[in-house]
Amino acid sequence: MYKKTTLKNGLRIITVPMKNTQAVTVLVLVGTGSKYETKDINGISHFLEHMFFKGTKKRPNTLKITEILDKVGGIYNAFTEKEFTGYWAKVDSRHTDLAIDWVSDNFLNSKIEEEEIEREKGTIIEEMNMYLDTPMLHIGDLWEKLLYGDQPAGWLIIGEKEIVKRLKRKHFLDYSKNHYTAKNTIICVAGNIDGKSVENKIKKYFKNIRKIAPKRKPKVIEKQTKPKCLVHFKKTDQTHLALGVRGYDLFSPKKYAQALLATILGGFMSSRLFISIRERRGLAYYIKTPAETYTDTGYLVTLAGIRNEKVEEAITLILKEYKSIKDRNITKAELQKAKDYLKGTLTLSLESSDAQASFYTGQELLTGKISTPEQEFKKIDQVTENDILKVAKDIFQPEKLNLALIGPFKNKEKFEKILKI
Repeated sequence: MYKKTTLKNGLRIITVPMKNTQAVTVLVLVGTGSKYETKDINGISHFLEHMFFKGTKKRPNTLKITEILDKVGGIYNAFTEKEFTGYWAKVDSRHTDLAIDWVSDNFLNSKIEEEEIEREKGTIIEEMNMYLDTPMLHIGDLWEKLLYGDQPAGWLIIGEKEIVKRLKRKHFLDYSKNHYTAKNTIICVAGNIDGKSVENKIKKYFKNIRKIAPKRKPKVIEKQTKPKCLVHFKKTDQTHLALGVRGYDLFSPKKYAQALLATILGGFMSSRLFISIRERRGLAYYIKTPAETYTDTGYLVTLAGIRNEKVEEAITLILKEYKSIKDRNITKAELQKAKDYLKGTLTLSLESSDAQASFYTGQELLTGKISTPEQEFKKIDQVTENDILKVAKDIFQPEKLNLALIGPFKNKEKFEKILKI
């Protein structure tokens, strides 16, 4: 059970009491990310997240900020995505007050000093280098760049080096003023708590949060009339690929069928693509097919690391599975396995307080409403074999196909020729 309270200033508070745990997670989620940026400040959402660990008046430097939770064995971090940014701490329930105080202090009172900004630029650039040197991670960025191009949805969350180097303190202050506001923020405390007591503490600690209306993000423009391919040359021993299609967004009722379709194709070790590509032919170590749903876009994509000389064969096999699943109905048994898998993984994932906090705040922030796990299970169970077929026929169309590659290739013509379904 959870409780949601909306204060007069628009700040939303969610409390999730949990039995059989000694842990408590405090999560602050803000409705802003790289999709809310302009080109001249691309990367600032992620950069600002870093600056919230650099010092407040109460805890003037990183050492003072970090050691206070280290001393009680707490864990803490932050994250930036396309549509939201989060700050959290997880502690033994005896230190709940400390965690609320710590998160609120960083969130509301960070100094964001020019000297620290300049120093942190080096850290950000090294983080960029890490991603660029990790094709398994970078391929996802290239995939979205291919889909959405030069608009916020297609930009890197971490930004670009030359843009990050130019950011100044005023950029951070203006950006936080426009987005880090009461109406754009949700605070969730989940775990071994007394809900009413925690709610009162949050009202106290966050009483000075800004009250202006947040800025909106631009609408994503989607336009595609033929298959598209992006090849990023890199001397690698393995080619990393992302092959998939445009799909449905977070508000589409078809998202449940899309999720089940992705699961059947590449969601687990007995999925079609795992068996076909890895087990029967030994072409890959990892291969998976997630379905992503944003508030205004969505897609289904197969990600894999393939032997360089076998890339074309692997692409052909993936497309063969796409075509097969849109040409004929799946069996009841295969659909039931996918349903049970999704329900089972959701159940297991919600055993921890941090997962519970993410589950409820994510829904509330992005959709404005919350479904319980049981309500989600019901939606999953309502999907039929015919629903899967309809979705497959709709999304697996030639003009919706996209392929991104990282590997020792300098032209894309030979790959474009095989992008047929």
